Amino acid sequence: MKLYTIDTGFFKLDGGAMFGVVPKSIWQRTNPADERNLCTWATRLLLIEDGKRLTLVDTGLGDKQDDKFFGHYFRHGDATLDNSLAQHGFHRDDITDVILTHLHFDHCGGAVIREGERLLPAFKNARFWSNEKHWNWALHPNPREKASFLKENILPIEESGQLAFLKEGDLFSPNVAMRYAYGHTESMMLPQISYKGKTILYMADLLPSVGHIPLPYVMSYDVRPLTTMEERQSYWQEIVDKEYILFLEHDPVHACCTLKQTDKGIRVAETFALENI
Repeated sequence: MKLYTIDTGFFKLDGGAMFGVVPKSIWQRTNPADERNLCTWATRLLLIEDGKRLTLVDTGLGDKQDDKFFGHYFRHGDATLDNSLAQHGFHRDDITDVILTHLHFDHCGGAVIREGERLLPAFKNARFWSNEKHWNWALHPNPREKASFLKENILPIEESGQLAFLKEGDLFSPNVAMRYAYGHTESMMLPQISYKGKTILYMADLLPSVGHIPLPYVMSYDVRPLTTMEERQSYWQEIVDKEYILFLEHDPVHACCTLKQTDKGIRVAETFALENI
């Protein structure tokens, strides 16, 4: 098995929304905001090469929406999905599987491309993995999440016949288990990967960045913030006890980190690139 970091650029979101009840005077120490109160976030994906399977975890923002839509999010950076795949010798047509941790647009927008008037899966040879609870949640969104669940990112996958569902307890593969979290959104999936004798947990939006490690640093986007705190408390202790490595999808600087127990609670221990594992 080999793992690769797939960088697809950066975007911006409101710092206050990203840190919830935490004052700006505190969160700006780790995630400084610009003059519009926007902070920069990565769209960093994970590619898993395991035998004949080449699995991409999440797909980033994509590029099929119009300028008005992207004008809210200030995409920037030179990295693209195709360029990052090519750096490792791959093409999007080589992808056999796509795990969608959840269906918010910054995680699944790149799953669908626009060709003329048609919306088509971006990975024509891949099976797209979600779970039935989250899929139905996204198709019938609550008002709080409606702007994050875009049908043009979701329906073409189902219509293509390439959609598949995992159930809780299912193994994705012998080396990849699937964990779940319910605070950010319903049934968000967190791939847990056995790699080089270590355990890597893909954090999706349970931990957007190193700056979010303290338990109360919960995003305003989370539909069940108290559940998020409970999940994080449980996960954080397991991560420390079992010495997991965390893969960070949105941290603008750090791809991976570990956690440790301190007098102030669980905090970051080390940060490093995936390639250094």
